[in-house]
Amino acid sequence: MPVLSRRLSVQGSIAAWVLCAGAHSARADDWLPIPPEDLKMTSEPLAPAAPAILLYRQVDRDDNGPMETNYARIKILTEEGRKFADVEIPFDKKSENIRAIQARTIHPDGSIINFSGTVYEKPILQSRGVKLLAKTFTLPDVQVGSIVEYRYKHDFANGYVFNSHWILSDQLFTKYAKFSLEAYRQFALTWSWPVGLPTDTSPPKSERGIIRLETRNVPAFVTEEYMPPENELKYRVDFIYESDSDIQPDKDPKVFWNKYGKRAFAHVEDFIDKRRAMTEAVSHIVAPGDTPEVKLHKIYERVQRLHNLTYERSRSTQEENREKIKENKNVDDVWSRGYGNGNDIALLFLALVRAAGIQADAVIVSTRDTHFFNARIMNPAELNSDVVAVMLDGKLLYLDPGIALAPFGMLPWSETAVQGLKLDKSGGSWITTPLPEPKESRIERAAHLKLTSAGALEGKVTVTYTGQEALWRRQEEMNEDETDRKQFLENQIKADIPSGVEVEVSNRPDWDSASLALTAEYDLKVPGWAATAGQRALLPMGLFGARDKKAFVHTTRVHPIYFNFPYQTVDDITIELPENVQVGSLPKPLTLDRKTLVVSESADGKNGSLLLHRDVLVYLTVVSTKFYDNIQDFFQRCAAATRSR
Repeated sequence: MPVLSRRLSVQGSIAAWVLCAGAHSARADDWLPIPPEDLKMTSEPLAPAAPAILLYRQVDRDDNGPMETNYARIKILTEEGRKFADVEIPFDKKSENIRAIQARTIHPDGSIINFSGTVYEKPILQSRGVKLLAKTFTLPDVQVGSIVEYRYKHDFANGYVFNSHWILSDQLFTKYAKFSLEAYRQFALTWSWPVGLPTDTSPPKSERGIIRLETRNVPAFVTEEYMPPENELKYRVDFIYESDSDIQPDKDPKVFWNKYGKRAFAHVEDFIDKRRAMTEAVSHIVAPGDTPEVKLHKIYERVQRLHNLTYERSRSTQEENREKIKENKNVDDVWSRGYGNGNDIALLFLALVRAAGIQADAVIVSTRDTHFFNARIMNPAELNSDVVAVMLDGKLLYLDPGIALAPFGMLPWSETAVQGLKLDKSGGSWITTPLPEPKESRIERAAHLKLTSAGALEGKVTVTYTGQEALWRRQEEMNEDETDRKQFLENQIKADIPSGVEVEVSNRPDWDSASLALTAEYDLKVPGWAATAGQRALLPMGLFGARDKKAFVHTTRVHPIYFNFPYQTVDDITIELPENVQVGSLPKPLTLDRKTLVVSESADGKNGSLLLHRDVLVYLTVVSTKFYDNIQDFFQRCAAATRSR
């Protein structure tokens, strides 16, 4: 059977540690020769402002391993470009490994310094809820005009072949690059380039069983805030494997997906076809007099308590052998063993709900955290997560208990507003999952503070996260200890306040449940908040405005604007004034209503206190660059509103 779906793992961060005492030494005659003109180069006309460029890049992939060999040669053109002496190679430790790192520095006179330092392993944060590790090292004696080059082996876990691709774009301008792929021999293969190929680049060609591509003068990839997944925007070639000869890409995508839907339906029905075991299991979960809604809640809560392998921390080989984790062949295995990956748990939920007499169907959706689904590409691997569609009292619910800590009735943001194939024996039908309203994902900040005679603010702040705002934070910290969680929350509030702040979490938030809300309480001190001028003191209108000030500051935009989900932030701040201080003047209430972007702000003086209120609503997800001026203007106005007025 083809791989029908796959759920990405969420991995906790790991403290940086020394991996090895030194890299393998590199012999001078073991590297590719360097042309004299590259040694003398001082600039690149096609990238005139570049601090550095990739002179040469080579990626040779073997999906029979599966493994990949990477080679990079970088020319340092400016003082700023010296930062590329610090190399960072991301990888997912659960399914990948980086090894055989070799590196060296070449000066313009041709002298060579081989890297013999230490390679470190450290955690890096890619996006909300997605953490990776990186192998990091620093090349020696890198100066303007130097060339740095390095190479390494990238090993993938078995089965990773279904996620095979070349990423042609890089953060640096690429002068010349070569790619090759030795395809997995057991399955049929097709390939595509969803966003096109660089200018004057010919499509990949197969030569004696090896697929090859060469490209030149690839522009540097621009990274921006609030952008779609990077690999969705980069020049890339995706390789699509199919083990079933009856399910091959077709001229008509409808024909392809109809065939695939029938096979996927048969696969799911075979996996959940344990009616007697499920009837017995559900009798221990629900009571005879329970309503359908109560039954759903009970079943959902029960399966979420199973050991979810998708979200567990990385384990050593010894731990894996000791725990003797086996592949689940059906829902009875999942139930009796008490563990499964996220998709196993979702399908167990489907089987139990049906056993309880409630109508339910399997839906395979394409998450939007790493890519955007395009049915014309005919890549089944992009349908990577199982969701259950339940009809309750005439209302269609989409539920996924395979998402750790997700409250009943709420899909994670990556599964909202996405296409999915609702399976049936006729081949299925396309659906789109709903997009929640902003009020369903809120950050509410309530502050009760005193203004000291020295102009500092001191007091208590309570922050309540709900919906998606609570879920992604819980998932990001689910494998961390209390110290890391405390630091995480303190960093969150420090990022929201546009000046120095002393803050400490004073409660123990509920990190480990699937409740809608996550509440953190803080002791807060903000020195120098009020600016004195003679007998007067000027106070900023807002306390939590730092993120707005940093958002969308550039005059131009390359990529679409991408908000993971609609959201709302509500701030209610009470500032108790000193006895000898009175409110002299207050700004008028402010309202900006752009339909999809709304902010309202007000200030009031009452009983010796200053009361500040701010409410921001963002209804957007993906926005074209042609609307960037409107987005920028809105957030700049929001930022200006928080300043002294």
